[in-house]
Amino acid sequence: MTGYQTLNTKINELIIFRNLLADEVIQKLLQAAKDSANRSLISDYTAQLISKAELLGLSGNLFKNYLTYLIAQDENIFSIMTEQTGGQIGSSLLKAVVHDMTILKDLLCSHFHELTSNKLIEEYSPTCPSITPGSAILETQLAEALSQDASPESLALLLLSHYATYGYGDMANFKAFRWQDNQGLIGIKHFDKITLTDIVGYERQKATLVSNTESLLDGKPANNVLLIGARGTGKSSSVKALANTYFTRGLRLVEISKQQMCHLPKIMETLRSRAGKKFIIFLDDLSFEEFEIEYKFLKSVIEGGVEAKPDNVLIYATSNRRHLIKETWSDRNGDADEIHRFDSVHEKISLSDRFGITITYLAPNQDEYLQIVEELAKKNKVDLQLSQLKQEAIRWELAHSGRSGRTAQQFIHYIMGQ
Repeated sequence: MTGYQTLNTKINELIIFRNLLADEVIQKLLQAAKDSANRSLISDYTAQLISKAELLGLSGNLFKNYLTYLIAQDENIFSIMTEQTGGQIGSSLLKAVVHDMTILKDLLCSHFHELTSNKLIEEYSPTCPSITPGSAILETQLAEALSQDASPESLALLLLSHYATYGYGDMANFKAFRWQDNQGLIGIKHFDKITLTDIVGYERQKATLVSNTESLLDGKPANNVLLIGARGTGKSSSVKALANTYFTRGLRLVEISKQQMCHLPKIMETLRSRAGKKFIIFLDDLSFEEFEIEYKFLKSVIEGGVEAKPDNVLIYATSNRRHLIKETWSDRNGDADEIHRFDSVHEKISLSDRFGITITYLAPNQDEYLQIVEELAKKNKVDLQLSQLKQEAIRWELAHSGRSGRTAQQFIHYIMGQ
């Protein structure tokens, strides 16, 4: 049997990972293997691999790492059931995966010397590093397992653990998502890398947020959260930091705008279908003018409406207002119909009350502001006498937006740029 026949036979015997057969690079590989003397086919295959490497940030042996990427991304009955059940799948399904891993191990360990002798794709270095953390993690794990000649059974269990921890597809590669009305969830490639330790102070607020989020991750009852307070105090950063902190525990952030609240039922349906993951729907800088009615969709979802909110979803919102819907003088006018006036006021203040937990981020006093500045200066190795640092920081906040964590960070950036 020729090398092409062996390769073609192996790939076509896949059961669980049959989606690989339709991949354009795999198709190019089969074409090149069928006629290995045809340099044009080999060049075409090489060009496809390099293109994928640049788009995905793949390095090293491109065939192996691209195949690993496909495995990490693949939506099949094994990856779906593993994510949904946290790895508690049936023994028969696992046996089918072992069958496929016997084939995929051969492919991962084969060098196809006649196709990959070009060191461009054996030792590739991309322009930008990997932007697919889930695939990169699996790549490292598989490489280590294969270096120890792991059995197909061991490789199947490795995949089981990977899908249970990170999920499959974009869920394995992105910590946060945006909602596109005509496309659904879209991964955010360059998500803020901030962590909770980067946010100086506000320990009580962060502890409350962490405790509630861990309850969600542990499958315990948890509350929707409203974070209110002055601008630049770290409300949004605290929520974003959760996605970085709890990525490996299955937490994902979904950011939506006020104008997208009419899509909340569809968003909830989508997130319910990924029951193996936990989601925070993030509404940043939330407030409504008197004439805006989008809040009714949010209120309906929080209250349950006709369809209950999925158990794997919470809503976290930030706002500069204690009451999210703007009140007007007409709401307070004693000459208006008393019943209608009461209903209007109650409607507008009740949305805030629908959040089970409200966390307040107050603007720091001068001592707290200077403490934030000092901590940020240490982290960024700012070489300045403490007394001078404090004097300059006070001048900065007086000339700019007042005291806040954001102002302190902007001041440090200014000092570092001098």
